[in-house]
Amino acid sequence: MAGEMKIFSGSANPELAKKICKMLSIPLGKATSFTFSEGNIYVKLKENVRRKEVFFIQSGLTPVNDLLMETLFFIDAFKRSSAASVTVVLPFFPYTKGDKKDEPRVSIRAKVVSEIIEAIGANRLLTMDLQPPQIQGFFRIPVDNLYAMPVFHEYIKGLNLKEIVVVAPDFGAAKMANTFAQQLNAPVALGSKKRHGYRDTVEITDIIGDVNGKNVVIIDDMVISGSTLVGISDLLKHRGAQKIYACVTHAYLTDDFIAKLEQSQIDQLIITDTLPINSTRKHDKITQLSVAYLLSEAISSIYNGDPLSKLFSRVEWVG
Repeated sequence: MAGEMKIFSGSANPELAKKICKMLSIPLGKATSFTFSEGNIYVKLKENVRRKEVFFIQSGLTPVNDLLMETLFFIDAFKRSSAASVTVVLPFFPYTKGDKKDEPRVSIRAKVVSEIIEAIGANRLLTMDLQPPQIQGFFRIPVDNLYAMPVFHEYIKGLNLKEIVVVAPDFGAAKMANTFAQQLNAPVALGSKKRHGYRDTVEITDIIGDVNGKNVVIIDDMVISGSTLVGISDLLKHRGAQKIYACVTHAYLTDDFIAKLEQSQIDQLIITDTLPINSTRKHDKITQLSVAYLLSEAISSIYNGDPLSKLFSRVEWVG
């Protein structure tokens, strides 16, 4: 690309943006964003982006609607300021649970989000562990879906665990767990659960596979309430599991979840920094790994017109 690279951050996760900029050896772009007393959001760029290749980083979960509107306003500001291109970096993509019409008279919310991001002028989307990955098909612009698996794999390998079993807490995580297990040369076990209503209330009904006397690594894309992780860890311990580790890409940590984690059978929860951690919610059981390297490599490849295949070479997907 001919234009200079510029990286800006939304208000959700500026620390992640700073890590990415440090790895790319460029300063974080200057901009401001605030909310008026009536709730309106205001954004303004504080430097020139004319003919620049802009990468806008926004990675957070709450307040989801405010963050989404802030993202849209920034995209509009970049386009109106004559940026050559705008790549939206959303490591955590909002409204992924609304990916289909699974009952009458409901909105396909993820489709709506994809359409407005595209309509406002984004040229490309960069995300991570999009679940379900078919959401990529909602876009007509290029979408790059990175995987946090290499980060988890390196960490787990460093623990030098013996007798490992990788566990998918539900059928949705089965493919991810199967691939992760292949990287570790370990067997897979599969959990089965029932979800009650629209709330984050689940019941773990069974585990398919032998975990007796094994060190277990649970792999999942996201945790919010923690009901699934806590429920399956209880059942795993009842089935004879030894140490229980949980690797989760997107972790929304609440006070309620921290209380559940404290009392749970989970020995260590390993998460990434796609979502920020409040300082009051840090815990001895929680280890946070950074995906800044993966994102910085992807941004560099996109900017230079290089293939992103090197970021996927360590992840050989299996069915």
